[in-house]
Formats: sequence, C-alpha cells, structure tokens
Amino acid sequence: MKAHIMLLPTLLLLMTTTVTAQVPTLKLPQYKFVNYRANTLHYDTNSTAMNKFFDKWQRMTDSRKGNISIVHIGGSHVQAGTLTNTIRCNLLAAYPELVGPRGMIFPYSAAARCNNPPDYRVRCPQKMLLTRNVHKEHTYPLGICGIAVTASDTLTNMLILMNEPQVKYATQRIVLLGHTNEGVVPRLRIDGMEHYPSYIDNRSDRYLFNLKTAVDSFTIVLPCHKGQQFTVSGIYLDNNQPGFIYHSIGVNGASVPDYLRCKNFVRDLRLMHPDVVVFGIGINDAVPTNFDTAVFRQNYLNLIDSVRAVNPDCAFIFITNNDSYTKAGRRYNVNPNGCLARDVFYRLAKDTDGAVWDQFEVMGGLRSMEQWRIVGLAQTDRVHFTNAGYQLIGNLFSNALYEAYNKYIDRQ
Repeated sequence: MKAHIMLLPTLLLLMTTTVTAQVPTLKLPQYKFVNYRANTLHYDTNSTAMNKFFDKWQRMTDSRKGNISIVHIGGSHVQAGTLTNTIRCNLLAAYPELVGPRGMIFPYSAAARCNNPPDYRVRCPQKMLLTRNVHKEHTYPLGICGIAVTASDTLTNMLILMNEPQVKYATQRIVLLGHTNEGVVPRLRIDGMEHYPSYIDNRSDRYLFNLKTAVDSFTIVLPCHKGQQFTVSGIYLDNNQPGFIYHSIGVNGASVPDYLRCKNFVRDLRLMHPDVVVFGIGINDAVPTNFDTAVFRQNYLNLIDSVRAVNPDCAFIFITNNDSYTKAGRRYNVNPNGCLARDVFYRLAKDTDGAVWDQFEVMGGLRSMEQWRIVGLAQTDRVHFTNAGYQLIGNLFSNALYEAYNKYIDRQ
C-alpha cells in the first residue's frame, strides 16, 4: 500500500505578548445517574509533582516548544483504545498547533483474535505468536507495552496505517523495539522502497529508522528464514514537532503484578520519559473474593518506584476502578471491591503527592454500572463500556484535567 507523504505543519510563532489561555471544558450529555459535581481531580494544590506538570504544560503552550509526555497504563479499558484516544483527541483539539509525535504503539492485531485500538490499523496476513504479561511464562522478556508478537516466517510483514481523521500525525523517526537471536534485520517498506535501520542498538533491542520525508503509513518487513525468529515489543513513532504525546499502554486482563513482571519495563519507559503517568490498572486486581488491599497498594508502590527510576519528578494521576459486577451462573452480582480499591487509590495519591480521578464516584457509585448498561453506555458483562460509554468517560476525565489546569493558571 502506498504511503501518504505528510507535510509538517508550520508553527505560528509571531507573538508579541504571551497570554496563557484557559482550556474550554467540553459540553457533555446529561444523565441523572452521573455525578457531574464529583468530576474533578482530587489533589493537594501544593503538590510539587502536579504543579511541575501544569507549569510545563503552560510553558509549552505559551512558547510552542518542547513536548509533554503522558503515559496512560491499564488493562482492557486501555487496550480497546477508545477511552485514551478520546482524551488524546480532546487535548490536541484544544491545541491544534501542538500535535506532537504519536508515541508508543503496539501492533495488537498482528496476532489472531487480538483487538486493536481504532486510531491506527495493523494489517498482518501472517499472524504472529502472541505473548502477554498475563501469561505465567514469557517467551521473551516483555517491556513497557506488556505484550509482544513473534514472527518466524519469511513473508511476515505488518502494515501500520494511521486511522484518526481528527489528528494528522507526521512520523519522521520510527524506533522498533524488537529482539532476535538469529541475526534478523527488520526493514521498512515505504512507497515500494525498502529501508534498513539507520542505527541498531543491540543493548536496548532498538532499531532506529530516520526518514527523509514524514509518513502516516509504512510496512515493517521481518524476513525470518528457517529457524529464525523476530519478536516485536513496541513501535515508537516520533518527529521533531512540539506538543502533547499521549501514549496508551494496555493489555487485556492485566493487573498490577503483571506489569511488575515485565523485565524491560524501565528500559523501554526511558524512551517515553513521562511527565505524568495516568494509572488505570485495578479492575482485574479487585475481582477475587480474597482481594487484599495492602498487597494491592504495595504492588502499586513498587510499580511507581519503577517509573521514578526513569523520572523522579513524574506526576501520577490515579483513576479509580469503575463500578462493576461479577457473574455467578446466570446472575450478576455487584462487586463490592470497587469501594475498597477506591480507598487505596486515595491513599496512593497521598503517598505519591499525586491526584485521583474518582471514576467510581463520577459514575454514580455502587450499582451504577447497571444504569450505564440500560442506556447503552456499558456492555452486558457489566465490566466494560460501549464505545459511547468510553467516549463519555474520556470526556469527563478531560474536563476534570482541564479544570485542574485552569485553576492552576488562576493561581499564578
């Protein structure tokens, strides 16, 4: 497939004075069961980490220079992609002149029966072997994405195509995170031409491709001959443009310990160097009847230590678990652990000088998921949302983030 050549946008730098503008909040549909008054970020306004994040946000939007890296980590809510892409598009719609790189992506649908986020397409005729962090044994040490696909076919190739009409990304550098013991060298195919890596970092398992022109689609070619394999654990899409980078990291069924078992988590996170991490992991931790809040909190603190090894000043925003149900036979029973997990998230925010977005309370609290299902915002499993539901959650979170930033601007 022919790649579309992207012209990099010209930034408007003719500004005589700098006036920080507030971000307008989004108009949302009104539902009686949604607690709109609870839709806020809960944090200490003296928080050093949060204020550094907002200060960098202000400086970047005023100067049109630099990037803000936001890493959103979760389970199936995040892998589905609608939630995080809604937040991403909201930020970039507020600052259309600050569309930075797309950042880290993963080719989920290169494996059979593995769902892909909607904002980019992956076409891989030769389906690859899948390894997820939820598996007890990893065929290859996993990294920040918590997932990997392995090729062992001479014809394996993956077409990556940007698919978000609201945002036009221009990619000039591609960093392929991958590993081989058999000397396989990946290539890129663009407009019928094949490109070899500009640089190979065997220590960090990175293959860097510098492109002469920016593209929004490309094909990764993995020529594995007999007995050879190549494992892909992430694809970083980069350019020289200032703006927001909203990375979406999600694995179906993942809990906090699953990310702790990713050996190369810290190594790969260095590439993204987050200014803020949005944690949305917990729905799978809180399912068991023997849910231990002390273990849950400690696991989170261990994961936070891994992030701070990359950026000690990183800010943290914790999204509480959504209200959910468990199935017993044909019956659905409300999961009371959502309330227990919610309390842990508030403690974590206090422990880390971070913030909480109380999704549980905003939804309407215990048993509210059933009301979301009745109006078509949640799926019949009473755990996951529909696309419309994820969009509403993403818009609510965006408004809470905007409100916190606007209040920071008012205090300056």
